Amino acid sequence: MHTRTIPTLLLSAALTAGVLATTAAPAAADTAATAEASFADQLRAIPGVTVTDVTDKDGYPLYSLTITQPIDHSKPELGTFGQRFSLWHKSVTKPVVFYTGGYGLSSATREPTTILDANQLSVEHRFFGPSRPADVDWSKMTVWQEASDEHAIVEAIRPLYDKSSKWLSTGGSKGGMTQTYHRRYYPEDVDAVIAYVAPNDANNHDDKGYERFFETVGTKECRDALNAVQRAMLERRDTLLPKFEVMAKEKGYTFTNTLGTTDRAYEFAVLDQVWNFWQSGTAADCPTVPDAETVSDDDLYTWSLGHGLSVYEDSSLGANGSGPYSWVASGGAGPTGSAPRLPRGVPRHCGCRYIIRAGQAAVGTRGEFRRAGLVGVPPDV
Repeated sequence: MHTRTIPTLLLSAALTAGVLATTAAPAAADTAATAEASFADQLRAIPGVTVTDVTDKDGYPLYSLTITQPIDHSKPELGTFGQRFSLWHKSVTKPVVFYTGGYGLSSATREPTTILDANQLSVEHRFFGPSRPADVDWSKMTVWQEASDEHAIVEAIRPLYDKSSKWLSTGGSKGGMTQTYHRRYYPEDVDAVIAYVAPNDANNHDDKGYERFFETVGTKECRDALNAVQRAMLERRDTLLPKFEVMAKEKGYTFTNTLGTTDRAYEFAVLDQVWNFWQSGTAADCPTVPDAETVSDDDLYTWSLGHGLSVYEDSSLGANGSGPYSWVASGGAGPTGSAPRLPRGVPRHCGCRYIIRAGQAAVGTRGEFRRAGLVGVPPDV
């Protein structure tokens, strides 16, 4: 029997390679840990930035942070507030996706982040959630102020990443609008903007585009049926309002701090119904629209609850929930207009013949929106 003899030099090389292989991974891990510790230290060293928490997200740190922002970027002496944002950090050499939903803070992974395997910086819009001073001056809720907030965050965080790293901003709907405005005021902050379904108006006072949509969407039969349902909801108010009040009580809804009464809240919900039907539905839903002349009160109300009758109540209006958007709509971004025209006297509270959907409530005119008592009357910007 013959045995193979491994030359001493070859055996030594093999053993050395094995030792290197077993030590390479820990060494790499130590290097990554050191780099991450260094990055975290750099974050904590940024003036005005506070790291409030660090969690793991898919193997990478997700930093929860606040930054001290001036209430008014043109008058910093007026005081400050803490604005929340988060940073999902992977590598200083990867791209950075700068995201805002335009409302509260969301750190959910966005499509461009996944496509680019990027870092993601997510920001809460000023004056939403806890990102506000103790006493809010709603006149400072403007698109320029928010763009300046985001500019300050970019200036604070961007130096931590390689100069070669590309930055792009993204958001959908109001978030897309917010990032468009950011790029308009601070074009050097990011390399590109991916704005999803951002309804930016070139002229806030021209709502013909929305009116044209409501005059042509679906079929005439469907449009007429929806308008008839909306009118029936208002004309049958005496029998339908008690159903609305029972539902509000069961769900714990209140209206005293914003819209004032259930009657007013009911009207605003109905005025927004056609808009909401088309926002969340399609022409395929048209066959479900009931015949307003023959449908029973119960069936009419039940169908409406599932097709656009959104309830605006205290926890989602004023300073709560998405309520602060009303200030942006009234002051900077502009409300969006919608049809149909309604006969005089059918709405009791807004006195309108057409609707302007301002944030999360629909009222008659821009002046009426500002008098609606949702959050007050901001000045123009």
